Amino acid sequence: MLTDAKVGLGLRREMLDEFNHFVPDDIHFFEVAPENWMKLGGQFQKPFRALTERYEFYTHGLSLSIGGPEKLDVAFVKEVKQFLDLHQIKIYSEHLSYCSGLGHLYDLMPIPFTQEAVFHVVERVKQVQDIIERPLILENVSFYAAPSAEMTELDFIKAVLAEADCQLLLDINNIYVNSVNHGYDAREFLKAIPHRYIAYLHIAGHYQQEEDLIIDTHGANITDPVWTLLKECYDIHGVFPTLLERDFNIPKTEELLIEIKKIKQYQNAGIDFHHLSRSA
Repeated sequence: MLTDAKVGLGLRREMLDEFNHFVPDDIHFFEVAPENWMKLGGQFQKPFRALTERYEFYTHGLSLSIGGPEKLDVAFVKEVKQFLDLHQIKIYSEHLSYCSGLGHLYDLMPIPFTQEAVFHVVERVKQVQDIIERPLILENVSFYAAPSAEMTELDFIKAVLAEADCQLLLDINNIYVNSVNHGYDAREFLKAIPHRYIAYLHIAGHYQQEEDLIIDTHGANITDPVWTLLKECYDIHGVFPTLLERDFNIPKTEELLIEIKKIKQYQNAGIDFHHLSRSA
């Protein structure tokens, strides 16, 4: 079991000035979408570079479209590699979904859960990894329909991970959202994920629209069922670096630190749990 107890925060442009003056000790790393930072001018690049030189950074992309029907955008992937190299960032994750067809769709669409789609994704993962010279880490995504599905979401994820031999960004909130929307047991899903593939975790809030319909928003506080699932993840798989996602309705850092510190508490409890289990 891994015991990598680090807590991260998604960095937004409006946070640059604050964090260049002071970063709380409870924040161990930052995560950014490379698309949002690659083209920025000096007004943002200088303070951003000052942070990347002092703190660990992960990247979580938005537009790779790993399952898309069109040819892989090789020029874009090369730009991502240049960004990663410039800032000496080792971690590049993306969504196990697609966002392009006849043009950009500006949303994350579910890949059909089929063996043909597995082959398609695996080929593209290997192509990306050859270009970026790093592992590509794929995130389990929330989805609201499963068109043309021939296998379960879980089987699809496991097949991609095994055949591409890539890593997983395990999003705890997305497991919970999908379990409610599609009627499966979140804990059983979590237990079935091979922990050897897990690289790090995401946790976030959501919007409960109906009793059986949750919208994945990243715009609210984390709910109790998601906290419980995070604890179960640490108990089952060990403790991994965990990032708090907050994409809008972003409160002041003091409020974000409440959830960041809670993640750290759960990590410490997970480490204690595994120490006790080994000594029992």
